[in-house]
This record gives sequence, structure tokens and C-alpha cells, in this order.
Amino acid sequence: MKKPTNPADPTPELLSIGALAKRVGFAVSALRYYEEVGLIPAAMRRDSGHRVYPDSVQDVLILIRHCRDLGFSIDETRELVALSTSAERDCVEARAIAQAHLTAVRAKMAELRRLDRSLSRFVQACSAGCAGGPAPDCTILADLRQGELKATAGSGCCS
Repeated sequence: MKKPTNPADPTPELLSIGALAKRVGFAVSALRYYEEVGLIPAAMRRDSGHRVYPDSVQDVLILIRHCRDLGFSIDETRELVALSTSAERDCVEARAIAQAHLTAVRAKMAELRRLDRSLSRFVQACSAGCAGGPAPDCTILADLRQGELKATAGSGCCS
């Protein structure tokens, strides 16, 4: 189906699921999933049963892509999509969702920094104490067997 040539005709252009997926850079399966979880409206069906969407769904999918790229959950994304089409709702709601996500990202970053320090200590202790020795005597493996989150120099195969 083509876009109407008469500008007064309000019929939107209908896109096949494949054409829409290609336009927004998603797999067709992603569009089916987003429809299933309610992020995009249910597709209309051609007589053949094939899904078709109004071209306005493209804007929603672009919003979804950016939300997902930023790590928003499906529920957060659903709420942001709903906010994007509701003039009655306040943007403070979007800010609250973004702030909660930012707080979670910062907590995850702190956790990753702790993990980085622990793994660095493992590697340094092995390099200084046992690298090149028998694997069962490695400080990394010894500390992991003991459930330690930090490697201690002076233990292991070469100490």
C-alpha cells in the first residue's frame, strides 16, 4: 500500500513489518516482541494475514531504540513511550524515571569499579607470586577456592 497522493486524505502510509524493521534498524522479531509486550500498538493485518503498521509507529520505535540503548528496562521504556503521547501528564514523570535509572547505573558503575579492583589484585598477586608455576598452586585459584574477593601477595605457588 502506498501513501495517498491526496494530502486531504488522512489515511496513513502502511508499512509491512519487514519494511518498518528495516527503516528503524530492528529485527522483525524485535517488532513482534515489542508488539507482544505492548510497547507498540497491535499491527493491522492485510487480507493475507501479514502485519502492517502505520508509519507513525516508526517514531515510537526510534524512541524505544534510544531507551534500550540507554539501558532502560522494558517497563521503564513502556512508561516513557506512554508519556511521549500523553499531553495530560507532566514531564516530571519522565525525569523521575531517568533519575531512578541514573541512580541504578551509578550503583552498577560503583560495583564494577569494586570488581575491577578485586580482579586487578588477583592478577597482580599472580604476576608477582606465582605466574609460570603449577596452575593448582596459583594465588588466583587459591583465593577463589577460599571465596576471597581479594588476592593476597605472599601466598601461592611461588611464595
